[in-house]
Amino acid sequence: MDIFDWLKERDIEVKQPKLILNAFVHSSYVNENKNFEHDNERLEYMGDAVLQVWTAKKLFLIEPPLNEGQMTTLRAQLVCEQALAQYTLKLKLNQFLLLGVGEEKTGGRERESIMADMFEAFIGALYLDSGYDVIDKILEEVITPTISAPKPEVLIDYKTKLQEYVQSDSRKTVHYELVHMSGPSNKPEFEVIVMMDDITLGRGKGASKKKAEQAAAKDAFEKMVK
Repeated sequence: MDIFDWLKERDIEVKQPKLILNAFVHSSYVNENKNFEHDNERLEYMGDAVLQVWTAKKLFLIEPPLNEGQMTTLRAQLVCEQALAQYTLKLKLNQFLLLGVGEEKTGGRERESIMADMFEAFIGALYLDSGYDVIDKILEEVITPTISAPKPEVLIDYKTKLQEYVQSDSRKTVHYELVHMSGPSNKPEFEVIVMMDDITLGRGKGASKKKAEQAAAKDAFEKMVK
């Protein structure tokens, strides 16, 4: 079975097969296969935006209504790296990942950060190919049951908390920059800074860019609220 058989089983017609396939292309595969020009990072960006909108709408319509803080916390829980990796495993999408030989040998197919990025890229590609209704069908399958039975632990989304804190005092926004990456491809470490204008507010490290951004936001938030 390939990804197109998987989609066919769900009565999803693909208009741009190359776009869908690109969602499963890891950077390590591009390095070893010159027939692929791009990895899935740009599609990951699109998928992240689609997931944010989809979960926001889903949580907004819950009865009885949740307050803003509850929606923010639960949305962060639903789209965090660990959750996205779990959705990937539930749908068995990681079997379609295209990885380099080294990444495959070191367990990349089951690595949370790679699966989470791939899930976002797949959602982004599918949205661009077929629109919102198709996305809704897949996300209802994996995310809606999670909303009905949320995880007991509370995940703090420091990126959201930091932005809310900054905007409570001004109309400015913060942005994140990757300043350093080290370690082997199977165990990388990312270092990120969070900035407002030209001022560095915080710095953080993590096993993925998302984790590093959260660590940087936490560092900045804790400094600012002291």
